[in-house]
Amino acid sequence: MNLSGLFIKKYLEFCIKQVYYFIVPFPLFKRKLTMNTKILENIKTTDKKSILMLTGSVLICLSAGLISKLAITPESLIWYEYLFKPALNPPNWLFQAVWTILYLLMGVSLYFVVKAESPANKKLALIVFGSQLFLNIIWAPVFFGLKSIGGGLTVTILLLISIYLTFYKFYKISVRASVLLVPHVLWVSYAIGLNFTYWILNA
Repeated sequence: MNLSGLFIKKYLEFCIKQVYYFIVPFPLFKRKLTMNTKILENIKTTDKKSILMLTGSVLICLSAGLISKLAITPESLIWYEYLFKPALNPPNWLFQAVWTILYLLMGVSLYFVVKAESPANKKLALIVFGSQLFLNIIWAPVFFGLKSIGGGLTVTILLLISIYLTFYKFYKISVRASVLLVPHVLWVSYAIGLNFTYWILNA
């Protein structure tokens, strides 16, 4: 394994530890996480209002992904293909599949918060969620559109911070909503490692 591949491996181990340590201060979260293995079981399919709220929440997040994808042109893909990449760089199809799943999870997470009866905390939580969604949208225009590896790395770091804040705010409203954001935390942590490696290898 070359140096860049070893860096990614060690960085992934670090990210997993960080997520664990982040969850440690929340014993209630840990208890509920083990008790609630089916976080979607309370969605009533007979409730038309809930279905509309769920559909709208998912569509908002999927739309963010589609908007971001508009910045990826054939020219930018050629530029990306010629970048030096680490050994553990995922194939392009995996990026698309993972992000689709993450946007779906974000949509369901948003649904749980919108549906919750806690107006005092909900407004700020939704603002923070909107900020991380915005950062998700602008990453591709910065990285691919501007062909800026350093800019993409900066956006990704800001994105991870905003996801952590969203996790914290969502946790206060709905534990299930915060659980659904954990895969996003892990993937963006990994993405920071990738972006950093691109930056080092192509400096």
